[in-house]
Amino acid sequence: MRMSQESFLSLGPHGFHRVAYTDWGDPGDPHVVLCVHGLSRNSRDFDFLAEVLARDCRVVCMDVVGRGESDWLEEKSDYSFTTYLSDAAALVARITKPAPHAFGGRWRRRTDATRLDWVGTSMGGLIGMLLAAKRGSPIRRLVLNDVGPLVPWNALFRLKGGVGRKHGFASYQEAHEYLREACAGFGPLSDEQWEHLVRHSVRQGEDGSWALRYDPAIGGGGALSARADPELPLGPEFLRGIDLWSSWNAIECPVRVLRGAESEVLTPGTVEEMRRRKPGLEAVEFAGVGHAPALFGADQIEAVRSFLLREDEPTQKRATQ
Repeated sequence: MRMSQESFLSLGPHGFHRVAYTDWGDPGDPHVVLCVHGLSRNSRDFDFLAEVLARDCRVVCMDVVGRGESDWLEEKSDYSFTTYLSDAAALVARITKPAPHAFGGRWRRRTDATRLDWVGTSMGGLIGMLLAAKRGSPIRRLVLNDVGPLVPWNALFRLKGGVGRKHGFASYQEAHEYLREACAGFGPLSDEQWEHLVRHSVRQGEDGSWALRYDPAIGGGGALSARADPELPLGPEFLRGIDLWSSWNAIECPVRVLRGAESEVLTPGTVEEMRRRKPGLEAVEFAGVGHAPALFGADQIEAVRSFLLREDEPTQKRATQ
């Protein structure tokens, strides 16, 4: 299966930075699935999913800035959803072809127009939700992996706190043991799957030590802050967690939600309210999994694949309150 490592320059508030991504399958395929990872993860989390999906479509997996092979930002307050949305929009423009375009004063429809789907885990799901809610969004289908419009404060606090808990390790084995504990919520994984996760989560320094493949500053400042991000109406003094119900109401594309049965980030109550506002919502729950399903196993991969490869359905209508 073809996979290449690519990158491009994106413009942030304080200058340009490089955004990396992996590109799977036929680059000319008009069906593109864009996958975006969680807060402290990277694009290689989607390798197992991408290898399966790439038999039927092109799969592009983004390293959000500050993670994986993407640049670290000099101005740490730029780690914000404002930057992430801008970078994601630049990547969308790079990998898609628009459906209609003006020519000689008349509109013509491209027969090779891109069908763009989004798979987002945790933070990647929030980015996808915000983009899907925008007027004229190109997102055709949206998969939210263990995240919804409401993230409770206690869960958000733990997510941010986990970023700065530990970053460097004296040996690969120490890193391996740490990640197996820190990522236990991903659910039961085989030894091979754990090895893949760890190998792509760390890099070795010149002194022989190992470090996680993200900037420790991603969890602070504006990374998940309401006051730094007008896109995120999180409520007074950031006490109620992330609240994106207004964005959820504006989403018109079909959505499938994946949930770890033991997750504190996406609660059963949130899924119930999401379905109340959008009766056509599809939800799949995985037993023995917390935050978030790793998308490594066949059952989780099939839950994504079957939704994205289904024939197009009528567009969902905006919710009314």
